[in-house]
Amino acid sequence: MTVEFNFFHHWYPLSPVEDLDKKRPTPVTLLGLRLVIWKPTSSETYRVFLDQCPHRLAPLSEGRIDDKTGNLMCSYHGWQFDSQGLCTHIPQAENPQLVTNNQQNLCAVTLPCRQENDLLWVWPDAHSAEQAATTPLPLSPHVDASIGFVWSSFVRDLEYDWQTLVENLADPSHVPFAHHGVQGNREQARPIPIKIVQSTQDLIEATTEGHFRTTIIFEPPSHVEYVISFGNEGKQMGLVTYCIPVSPGKSRIVALFPRNFAKTLHRLTPRWWNHIKTRNQVLNGDMILLNQQEHFLQQKKPVTWNTAYKLPTSADRLVIEFRKWFDTYCHGQLPWSKVGITVSESSKINENREEMLDLYRQHTQHCSSCRGALAVVQRLQWVFLGYFAISVPVVAVLPDTLRVRLGLPLIVVALLSLAAYTWLKFWLSPKFYFVDYVHADR
Repeated sequence: MTVEFNFFHHWYPLSPVEDLDKKRPTPVTLLGLRLVIWKPTSSETYRVFLDQCPHRLAPLSEGRIDDKTGNLMCSYHGWQFDSQGLCTHIPQAENPQLVTNNQQNLCAVTLPCRQENDLLWVWPDAHSAEQAATTPLPLSPHVDASIGFVWSSFVRDLEYDWQTLVENLADPSHVPFAHHGVQGNREQARPIPIKIVQSTQDLIEATTEGHFRTTIIFEPPSHVEYVISFGNEGKQMGLVTYCIPVSPGKSRIVALFPRNFAKTLHRLTPRWWNHIKTRNQVLNGDMILLNQQEHFLQQKKPVTWNTAYKLPTSADRLVIEFRKWFDTYCHGQLPWSKVGITVSESSKINENREEMLDLYRQHTQHCSSCRGALAVVQRLQWVFLGYFAISVPVVAVLPDTLRVRLGLPLIVVALLSLAAYTWLKFWLSPKFYFVDYVHADR
């Protein structure tokens, strides 16, 4: 008898820890559940609560960390909760005993959480904390500095469903085409024979042979990992991804990129530069394709994927295996009904590319490195433009005796400042907001 897969009894990474704000609550959605991440002042680790105040269900993510107590305060009526979710203060209480005598009944819903591999993990079922304590995190053995690996992290919200994201990651053959000029080259595309090593409810493992040996695993429900080995030198690099089901038609990818070579280059390259030059471009290359693919597949219902798709090559073998797993153990659907969500299928494709590829909403606002870099870029724009605006009239009023000796260098620097402003304004700054990705032009 097949046991149905329980999405709520697994660990999920919500965000790289370095991207979280210690000073204010952060909202996040997982499996349709609105959650709030916050850090008590007295604690070294973050906490995750259901994003509802038990008083009147106001969102705690709109609250604040109280300056005096370090607890989470609801902004609707000022109720406060400690790191364990216990209510510690009700400003409206006529008698202080009201709080102490009813703490267990007035507490916020807390979820098990842990910090490992520089990620914040949550277990989305508050009623199975004992099971969470005995369930290992789906960690990658390669995200480990003690064995010589370095890595960077990345997070982005996506405009397609969890199942589409996993299916896409299980398909290496799309890379030369969808990511031409970024991570692949369509002229070098070749057959990718994929061999399924094992396939169970808890793990699907596949391998490919070619210039490099690649192992691909899917550890349900979120962990998809590539391990690429280079010859006999012991060099390895990986793609460690966690596919987060957010809501119907929405997902989030949390990714780590470990390697055991080129460590100095890794340390010298700013994290935000890696994001705008490569990581976001890769996902831009997929976004429109996958959003519309998902829409077309929904339109074909009750026809299923194995009839709608044509999968004649070995390169599609892992996609087939994942889809079979999803049908067998999940009945081909995510558990939205368990959190009260009714899935309504969209009848119209979103043609707004700026919305589909909204880098600020999907990534920049979540990423501390990109937020910080954008703030610096915006300040530098004002500095360069201000220098240009001030220096030109200053040179104009200089005496003739100083105009060549002093004015010429000022004008040269002013022109360089204007060039720098133009580069920041029209090339760099947009990369934190919107960059269109037109495959026909690449």
